[in-house]
Amino acid sequence: MTTSEQTARSEGVDRREFSVEGMTCASCAVRVQKTLNKQLGVTEAQVNFATGNAWVTYQADHATVDQWQAAVDGLGYHLEPVTAEQPALESNETEQANRGWVWRIVLAWPLGLAIFALTMFFGEHPWARWAAFAAAVPVQFVAGWPFLVVAAERARALSANMDTLIALGTLTAFAYSTVELFTGGPLYFDTAAMIIAFLLLGRYFEARSTSRASQAINTLLEMGAKHARLVVDGAEQDVPVERVRIGDVVRVRPGEKIPVDGDVVDGRAAVDESMLTGESVPVDKTTGAPVAGATINTDGLLTVCATAVGADTALAQIVRLVKEAQGGQAPVQRLTDRVSAVFVPVVIGIAVVTFAAWSLIAGDPTAGTVAAVAVLIIACPCALGLATPTAIMVGTGRAAHLGILVKGAQVLEGSKKITTVVFDKTGTLTRGQMRLAEVATSDSADVEVLRRAAAAESGSEHPVAAAITTAARERGLVLPEVAEFSSVAGHGVRAEVDGTTVHVGRRELLDQQQLHLPEQLAARAADMEAQGHTAVYVGWDGHVHGVVGVADTLKDEAADVVRHLHDMGLQVGMITGDNQQTAEAIAAQAGIDRVLAEVLPADKVTEVRRLQDEGHTVAMVGDGVNDAPALVQANFGIAIGTGTDVAIESSDITLMSGQLDGVTHAIQLSRTTLRTIYENLGWAFGYNIAAIPLAALGLLNPIIAAAAMAFSSVSVVTNSLRLRRFARQAH
Repeated sequence: MTTSEQTARSEGVDRREFSVEGMTCASCAVRVQKTLNKQLGVTEAQVNFATGNAWVTYQADHATVDQWQAAVDGLGYHLEPVTAEQPALESNETEQANRGWVWRIVLAWPLGLAIFALTMFFGEHPWARWAAFAAAVPVQFVAGWPFLVVAAERARALSANMDTLIALGTLTAFAYSTVELFTGGPLYFDTAAMIIAFLLLGRYFEARSTSRASQAINTLLEMGAKHARLVVDGAEQDVPVERVRIGDVVRVRPGEKIPVDGDVVDGRAAVDESMLTGESVPVDKTTGAPVAGATINTDGLLTVCATAVGADTALAQIVRLVKEAQGGQAPVQRLTDRVSAVFVPVVIGIAVVTFAAWSLIAGDPTAGTVAAVAVLIIACPCALGLATPTAIMVGTGRAAHLGILVKGAQVLEGSKKITTVVFDKTGTLTRGQMRLAEVATSDSADVEVLRRAAAAESGSEHPVAAAITTAARERGLVLPEVAEFSSVAGHGVRAEVDGTTVHVGRRELLDQQQLHLPEQLAARAADMEAQGHTAVYVGWDGHVHGVVGVADTLKDEAADVVRHLHDMGLQVGMITGDNQQTAEAIAAQAGIDRVLAEVLPADKVTEVRRLQDEGHTVAMVGDGVNDAPALVQANFGIAIGTGTDVAIESSDITLMSGQLDGVTHAIQLSRTTLRTIYENLGWAFGYNIAAIPLAALGLLNPIIAAAAMAFSSVSVVTNSLRLRRFARQAH
């Protein structure tokens, strides 16, 4: 697994976000991206047309942001570092831009329709021809001014984009008609005016739709509390949340948002964590429990000590991950970028050839002009540029609201290749809360076996050890002091108890320590494992004196999740340190196809690699520190969010809720997003492939071409917006 975020965290490398002003189509984004990638110190730059942002990964010792800005400015665009206040600024700029499109639409449409009517019904009258000219001037040079300005800026920078095509097309129609106004020939003022009217309408709807597609970030940011009740010397002070520092104590009343991440130091309450995890059921919090900023205290009074503020809170990190995912590029976009890079020059060439062919071969320069204008207008790289990023924006934003964090756009494309999903057992498929099931002994009392086993395991943090020591304490046993405790990696523990060396662990430990196992205990251990229990051997003085059966039950949803993965055509495996018989018993309960048992923590990577060598594309699901290497090795790493930070950091997808059914939702949403990208690209490519020849042959009126071009971009964004309706499904 290789992600841009991991790259950015390698030594001496940093990653930064910029806003790019002046981009109007996909070819703009490609040009800016190429320029940034050539700059000193830049290792990778990704420019997203839909978001208007660039993410630059660079060598920190060679950062020359001023030079990057100068290079981008030389292209006719503007590069600006994104600050913490940027989302609010972007929202205001979007509103202003939308208002600008609205008043131009209000100007262009009435005048455009009037020109159309004059040309259609009174075209032979001199007064109507001059009236059409008078009405066309403000449409061309006032309403259409943004297209002309950007085209001029691109021309000064010796480049071209979609606005170049629009400016060439409309100015050609306007200039040709102006000449014909004096010679008495046919006029095409209505063509230029209606093209501009349709394009303005398209830009407005495109801007609104794209704004809706990017709402996920602003929605997440708005979830945070704006004020906090800071407790100072026992008194409460209402302060802006920015003033809270780590170690400060805040009080949260019922119905209020928790302002910062922290630990509960007093009180008890149910906290709604749905904004963080996607789960609607409130979670009980009491003293010592962690809480996250922006979650809601539904009842009770909580006093919280801040452990993370500002950019370090869980919400801020979620926002950062979502922004990086939205700003990234899926591998499928490379084809789009290559096409967009040459699209505009090719279209201009086709328009020139079209005009020449009609003039020289057909002897009709007027028809050639109309056909060339249609070619210039119908060719729309905007739809190509929006196809991938808008789907990624909406898909990753929707995932965040469902408690699914996608690390990068490349993850979405990887989802279609998954053939096998492998679950870690303890804490992932199972509850991770081992309980003592039974104690079998040979020549010693079960109390003595349990007492010594619990004493030896008291120094271990393993779930099996916790189950044994908890059971001993629940039975009121007093555990003796332990000396010379040591762990036998992957096999068990050894400790000095009551002056005797006690061994507690797996069957392999017996062979290592040459402990004799009575046949009756071997039979009892086999029975335990057949029931899905983990058999733990307890021995001292060269003999095994007892076997302790410990059980970890499957999560309620485990079997349904496995069944649903099977319905999706995927194989399901389980990896565990348990012996083969115990593992197979648990796998049978869940309906799992393949069992990888008796796997030491360090060998999980080897097992994943072995599956890959067999031709499987593996998704690994885990939650522990020892799962992190396997998550990295897997083609698709999925971390249960209730697990450790290391596992989460190593994964492609994090399930914040900790619910196992999030695995199917994550894969489904990833695949649905990818399918939407393919639908968008199919429409965008198909539209251009079909429309440009029709325009060149004179079969497409330029006004219809303008309407179709505007519709193509809006349709791509609208199709992406359907992802906002993706919901958790019952299995």
